[in-house]
Amino acid sequence: MRKRFALRMHDYIHYPKGKLIYNEKVFTEIAPKYDFLTRALSFGADDAWKDELVDKLPDINRPRCLDLACGTGDITFRLANKYPTGLVVGLDLTEDMLARAQLRNLYSNIQFVANDMCRTGFDDNSFDIVTGGYALRNAPDIKKALTEIWRVMKFGGTGAFLDFSKPANAAFAKLENALLKIWGGFWGLALHGNTEVYTYIAESLKQFPDCEQLKQYLKENGFGNIRSKKHFYGIIEIIIFEKSQN
Repeated sequence: MRKRFALRMHDYIHYPKGKLIYNEKVFTEIAPKYDFLTRALSFGADDAWKDELVDKLPDINRPRCLDLACGTGDITFRLANKYPTGLVVGLDLTEDMLARAQLRNLYSNIQFVANDMCRTGFDDNSFDIVTGGYALRNAPDIKKALTEIWRVMKFGGTGAFLDFSKPANAAFAKLENALLKIWGGFWGLALHGNTEVYTYIAESLKQFPDCEQLKQYLKENGFGNIRSKKHFYGIIEIIIFEKSQN
């Protein structure tokens, strides 16, 4: 019998090293059910959001693309299809997620790498496109993650991220958090016998900057032309930005 997931979330997620450890463990636990879960949590809308994110990326020739927290490869594969002559790197912290992505991969222009999004190991100014699905909220340190994205992105490059959006209004933020706890708790209990596995989404959102703060963080890190679109009554947001020309 598989050992039940036993890490206590609140012992880990409130400091960067602990959040890194917790994320590796929790995403290893959920890897076999991750593809089903993203569809279930979103009432089937997740694919459309990811399609829209990639559709909004610029049409450029032979780009180098980096997909952060790539999971089982949903956005990575979309990038490889959009840019068949480009190179796409899918980076994730969790080996089990990457193993499943490798099994699904039908593209020759993809590489998968295991690493932390705050320390990718790539050279400065390496990528034309940097993306992530539910990535920034899971970063051990959001400001370090944005600094790393700026470092590896080429001047004039584009970033595009899909994630849960935290309202700037405190009352709306509390309501959203309560709803996510209920919905995530239901699926955690149904799939793992443990509500905590997916109530992590709500807890991680508490630590995440609200939608206006996130745009301010992007500006402070040297990004411009920031635009966004919300979905699912404002709970989900696609945000796109550029690294200003040097």
